Amino acid sequence: MKKTFDITGMSCSSCSSNIEKTILKLKGVKTVNVNLLLNKMLVNYDEKIIVEKDIIKAVKDIGFGITEEQKSNISENEIKKDINKMKTRVIVSMLFLIFVMYFAMYHMFHMWFGIPIPNIIYKYFSGLNNGMTLAITQFILLIPIVIVNFEYFTNGFKSLLKRNPNMNSLVAIGSTAAIIYGVFAMLKIGYGLKTGDINSLKYSENLYFESAAMILSLITLGKYLEMKSKGRTNEAIIKLMELAPKTVLVERNKKEIEIEIDDIEITDIVIIKPGGKIPVDGIILEGVATIDQSTITRREHAYY
Repeated sequence: MKKTFDITGMSCSSCSSNIEKTILKLKGVKTVNVNLLLNKMLVNYDEKIIVEKDIIKAVKDIGFGITEEQKSNISENEIKKDINKMKTRVIVSMLFLIFVMYFAMYHMFHMWFGIPIPNIIYKYFSGLNNGMTLAITQFILLIPIVIVNFEYFTNGFKSLLKRNPNMNSLVAIGSTAAIIYGVFAMLKIGYGLKTGDINSLKYSENLYFESAAMILSLITLGKYLEMKSKGRTNEAIIKLMELAPKTVLVERNKKEIEIEIDDIEITDIVIIKPGGKIPVDGIILEGVATIDQSTITRREHAYY
């Protein structure tokens, strides 16, 4: 039995490869083909050995979303909706990244670009005694970036635990390491403020919250640009698929019957009525017609 599923959460060829390897390990699965561009998976399996729920569970267990293929194709509005969601994530990430980077590197910005440092920064955020204020401020500014990009952590660590790491796993590990070290630095600063230990107070110079913010923000920007590119390609594919008829008229046992396009067989004789669309490739057995090929070939007409 062949079944097509819609997959969500794939970000690279490694994701599609991991899904294929995971499904192929299931007993009863014959072949698997995952299309990264269309976010679809075609599975050929023996329904006597394995059921659809097992396939869905296996994909979800490695951190990806999966549903049965929808009857209708994804519309352009849905594609634009997904792109707009990613655009919102980019805007939020970049907006807070600017502030995180400024508080983390305001001295360098002043040295490199001559950006003035306001007195309030010197008063409340500069110096070892203000290390905790600086750390808490950066941590708070990092929180919105983590929230809008939290799927990197859920999908990344889930894939890692299933021993199928992907790009999300790298992002999750890198940003989590930076955040954990930053929290550790905050604890050391607090200890230094209480005891007067200068070495502990110097941890305010090595927080690395900006590293976590940078990782999440730049990866999100890259995904947004990739999604826009895929969106344009998907729109072209959708328009092309809309040209194909959903049903076809064939001659079987000397009778004309209408069947679904997926049910057509190699030996079928397809009947094309005037004004109809040619659903499949084949050999013309008889008849005379004028066929418009301009959509595919850009030629105006072909005569047969």
